[in-house]
Amino acid sequence: MNRIAIIDRASASAEQGALLDAIAARLGMVPNFLKVFANSPAALRAFLGLHGIAGEGSLDAATRERIALALAQENGCEYCVSAHTAIGRRAGLSVAEVASARAGSSSDARAAAAVRFALRLMDSRGEVTAAELLTVRNAGYTDADIVEIIVHVGMNFLTNMLGKASRVEIDFPKVDFRVAA
Repeated sequence: MNRIAIIDRASASAEQGALLDAIAARLGMVPNFLKVFANSPAALRAFLGLHGIAGEGSLDAATRERIALALAQENGCEYCVSAHTAIGRRAGLSVAEVASARAGSSSDARAAAAVRFALRLMDSRGEVTAAELLTVRNAGYTDADIVEIIVHVGMNFLTNMLGKASRVEIDFPKVDFRVAA
C-alpha cells in the first residue's frame, strides 16, 4: 500500500495535470513513481529535467539500465528492480544480462567496470580511490563518462529512496528483488 499519495489525472491540480499529460504523451502511460513525484510539481520537474539531460549523455541506454538495476538491487527497491528489468529488456539486455547487472556485473567488461564503479560510489558515498577511478578510465571511460556515471548514481538513489519510502505500487511486471531475474 502506498504511503505517499499517488496523484492521478482526476485529482491533479492544473500544474500536476499538465505534467502528467506530458509524461503520458511521451511514454504512453504514467508510471506510479512519477505520480508520487507529482505531489510536488517542482520535484517532478526537477527529476524530469535531470532524467532528460542524463539520457542525452554518452552512456548508452543498456549501460544506464545496468547501473539502475545494480543500484536498485543494492538499495532493495523492489519497484525500481521491476521497472528497470522491464526497461532494461526494452534496451536490449538479455535475461542473463539483467541478472548479471542485478548481481553487480556484466558480461561486457566495459559495462561491468561502470556498474562496479557505480556500486562503489554508492557504497562509499562518493569516496572512491584514485585506483578505482583509474580502473574505470582503463575500461575506456572518459572524465565526462565518469561524471555521467555519478549523475546516474545520484538519480537512481533518488528514485530508489522515493520508491522505498512511498512503497509505491509496482505497475511494471513484478520482479522479486531478492532473486536475480
